[in-house]
Amino acid sequence: MGIVGAFAVPHPPLIIPEVGRGQERTIQNTIDAYHEVGRKIAELKPETILITSPHTILYADYFHISAGRKATGSFSRFRAGKVKLTAEYDTEFVDAIEQLAEHNDFPAGTLGERESQLDHATMIPLYFINKYYSGYKTVRIGLSGLPLPMHYRLGMYLKQVAEALGRRCVIIASGDLSHKLLAEGPYGYAPEGPQYDQRIMSCLSRAAFDEMLTFGEDFCDRAAECGHRSFVIMSGAFDRTRVNARQLSYEGPFGVGYGIVTFEPGGYDGERNFLEKYEENALAQLNVRRAGEDAYVSLARLTVESYVRNGVLPSLPTDLPKEMMTERAGAFVSIHENGRLRGCIGTTAPTASNIAREIMQNAVSASTRDPRFAPIRPSELDMLEIGVDILEPAEKIADESELDVKLYGVIVEKGRRRGLLLPDLDGVDTVEEQISIAKQKAGILEDDDDVTLYRFRVTRHG
Repeated sequence: MGIVGAFAVPHPPLIIPEVGRGQERTIQNTIDAYHEVGRKIAELKPETILITSPHTILYADYFHISAGRKATGSFSRFRAGKVKLTAEYDTEFVDAIEQLAEHNDFPAGTLGERESQLDHATMIPLYFINKYYSGYKTVRIGLSGLPLPMHYRLGMYLKQVAEALGRRCVIIASGDLSHKLLAEGPYGYAPEGPQYDQRIMSCLSRAAFDEMLTFGEDFCDRAAECGHRSFVIMSGAFDRTRVNARQLSYEGPFGVGYGIVTFEPGGYDGERNFLEKYEENALAQLNVRRAGEDAYVSLARLTVESYVRNGVLPSLPTDLPKEMMTERAGAFVSIHENGRLRGCIGTTAPTASNIAREIMQNAVSASTRDPRFAPIRPSELDMLEIGVDILEPAEKIADESELDVKLYGVIVEKGRRRGLLLPDLDGVDTVEEQISIAKQKAGILEDDDDVTLYRFRVTRHG
């Protein structure tokens, strides 16, 4: 059958009466909408419920799918340990999605299980569903730190598996909205909070899934949202499908946004191929940038593509500028994908025979050896944005008054520990932030002022 319906729902623990102890009545609209979701799912009679949860195991570069035959959980951490739930997993579906992911070189599967117990973002939807329906199996899917298009693609794979197995499936996209709606709320206020909630509820209620891919990472971070990636996975499951969406409720009296929206498939629609359109547009923009890349960035890109595809360094181009072959300098190579950092490695002083060789060795390291990320895969190469920074020699300074976050990079040194941060980075607006991040990278305590500071300029390419 495939995907017969989907629901975007929140997961406030206090919605459970044993947890809320009366406070739950403050979000009665959300409770009423949740009961409607439960009744609707009973009408749909799904064999399998696919739940995307922000609070199960999360990795930066991998989608974890819960393994095993079943799992249990309780609300003990919310002082309601007597409220317990059990989910029986659809092991055939899990096996099939693992095989599909492996076939497509996609980072998803059951590896890295750390906590098998059900999380509250999974249990709260099941709590309401179980009041009206039983006899189903579950697949619990975690989010990741990977770009939004990859979350959308995972949704497409869920749809593909559901149809291949002939499963009648419902998707539960579990996720709260912004946590920054009220100054008196537990997370405080940010203007991006209500902006995010208004924007996401508009997208969901119109089934405007193409717009979901355009939310910037910085905007989402400032809004302190919880469920965006969960909603994007759900969106991918409706690729090339007409969708009838209906908003049941929205409220945020505690400073956190809670929205419930239902989605019903309405047949094939080839114009709703949103990921394909997004990638075509992104590739067109990237090709414009590539056409303007100078020799420094072109060499870094050539190296990344050669090494990722074939495991070898390319031959040096014969038309490089003279200074790249005769001068020496430290260099950083940074790689972004869909606006998100994918790797960055560099040297503060020259270690190779010339700038060209310095760029090549750091391009290899940034693409395959940055410990924060998995090695770049061949399938990612077309979407990479690459930058090269050539460092001037660092100079020791007396104190932070000699720094300028836009003009100078900083090196913080204590003994053998050394942390570096490049200048003019997005999200780093003050010298204090710059020094703090450099200390973190070096493993130096935040309040340790017994450090040596250096500053340096860079020439930025790309």
